[in-house]
Amino acid sequence: MAKRVLVLNGPNLNMLGTREPATYGSQTLADIESLCKAEAGKLTLTVEFKQSNHEGELVTWIQQALGAFEAIVINPGAYSHTSIAIHDALRAVALPVIEVHLSNIYTRESFRHHSYVSPVATGVICGLGAAGYRLALHALAEKL
Repeated sequence: MAKRVLVLNGPNLNMLGTREPATYGSQTLADIESLCKAEAGKLTLTVEFKQSNHEGELVTWIQQALGAFEAIVINPGAYSHTSIAIHDALRAVALPVIEVHLSNIYTRESFRHHSYVSPVATGVICGLGAAGYRLALHALAEKL
């Protein structure tokens, strides 16, 4: 049976393709969703792909993942650097989590160098663009 993975995307990721393409690339979030679904099919995974600009909605989706999904891939966007609520929700559900960032957060502004998500993540992938999502699914397929 296919393992279920929840793929969550935080604020402003709905603007991919037009938002700072030099930093985030030219692929849209819909392109990344298609990439994830195609890759998941090869790995005997199924993915549910969501995006919200609202912290509370992301927290609710994380909480609802317990018992419904085996793992989470999350690109929390700017909430990486500000959200203790997302940290606490991920800790509470205790599922394997891969944190993904399209850009390398460690080569950008200093406020982006700290992530509240990283301490509760199984792994972190940053700076590899949309390929980071594909790599996250591979890591989870191996782990699950």
